[in-house]
Amino acid sequence: MPRARRKFYIHTFGCQMNQADSGIITALLEKEGYQQASSEEEAGIIMLNTCAVRENAVERIAHYLQHVKGFKRRCPELLVGLTGCIPQYRREELFTDFPVIDFLAGPDTYRVLPALIAEAGEAGRAARLDFNPFETYDGVTQARTQSLTAFVPIMRGCNNMCAFCVVPFTRGRERSHPFGSVLDEVRALAEGGCREITLLGQNVNSYHDPQSGADFSRLLDAVSREAPETRIRFTTSHPKDMSHSLVDTMASRPNICNHLHLPVQSGSTRMLVRMNRGHDIEDYRNKIEHLRERIPGISLSTDLIAGFCGESDADHCQTLELMREVRFDSAFMFYYSVRPGTLAARTMPDDVPEEVKKQRLQEIIDLQNGISAELLCRELGSVVEVLVESESRRSSDQLMGRTGGNRVVVFDRGIYQPGDMVRVMITGSTSATLIGRAAENLH
Repeated sequence: MPRARRKFYIHTFGCQMNQADSGIITALLEKEGYQQASSEEEAGIIMLNTCAVRENAVERIAHYLQHVKGFKRRCPELLVGLTGCIPQYRREELFTDFPVIDFLAGPDTYRVLPALIAEAGEAGRAARLDFNPFETYDGVTQARTQSLTAFVPIMRGCNNMCAFCVVPFTRGRERSHPFGSVLDEVRALAEGGCREITLLGQNVNSYHDPQSGADFSRLLDAVSREAPETRIRFTTSHPKDMSHSLVDTMASRPNICNHLHLPVQSGSTRMLVRMNRGHDIEDYRNKIEHLRERIPGISLSTDLIAGFCGESDADHCQTLELMREVRFDSAFMFYYSVRPGTLAARTMPDDVPEEVKKQRLQEIIDLQNGISAELLCRELGSVVEVLVESESRRSSDQLMGRTGGNRVVVFDRGIYQPGDMVRVMITGSTSATLIGRAAENLH
């Protein structure tokens, strides 16, 4: 199939924010007359929208560029671009290390992508990597591939200089989307049939709209009222900014899901200080206790890092102790990898041997898998409300959806379709999934 110069294909890596950004890129390019290609093979422009948070994410991009090199060899006029965090983070060496790349665009420069692509096509390599402290892409409506669920960014950037994290260096300082613009987008999505909306930010808890004075609890309350028949989620929250007013809003509004992702990273106060997290472990425990008092049955997930600089066996044991105490429903678990430019990379030796990191991570994974399986097993016999998202991966005769607590449920299809809200009786479970049968259709 011949490649069309005005057709583009985006391969999105990493977080939900990158997924939303790919929708922004698509909308901006389509406005200028470009079209989405259905596959890489027909595209005249291939973009990799990238993530730099984990070392393996960078390695995945390098591997994928090797794959794209084959396309470029067969079609020299193909343009290959990197967007997102990796160009912002590794700007100096990318063109040298990966000759296949034609253009680079940082997260604040997507409005000029059409001009950047034209420049790369006419004059060779081109890059736009400027930070823009005012860019929120206000006024750009994301192009979306489906209408049941949607991500709505409410802020960009991060002011929390966690010692291990590159986000402040790749996405810049915090800036919040205008209060009214967020509500307009939510209203349009709800009117278009969207059943679940997730508000996004590197730290949604620090949202602040200078014009209205609204903080995140006020925005969340307004969003839930703007779309009362739509489930509302949000991510990610920082423990130090988790306010009582936010918990009260979650408890009082019936369409805000009873799930919270609250990254802790370590169960040791000593490590939290080294990580520059801005809170200690007792602060975290107190907030978990308050959440469970105000929202009985809330499900909790977290992030955990094994083997951060200077972590001792005692620090690691405190993480395991916290996991047994809190009993998270799920967790994103990693061992520490140095991210150049961060506070840890500049000031702390990476002194935990890799084999020790991997051993500690495996202990964390094993413990969490056991806890998750036990929590799911306790759901047997209960009836849960499930928003159907899609067919099950294993069979078109089954459907997959999620509870308000973000638990995955699979059940026999029957008369139901994606978008239905279904009451499901739980009859079984695996280590990560609930299994059930439909009780009745709610809506």
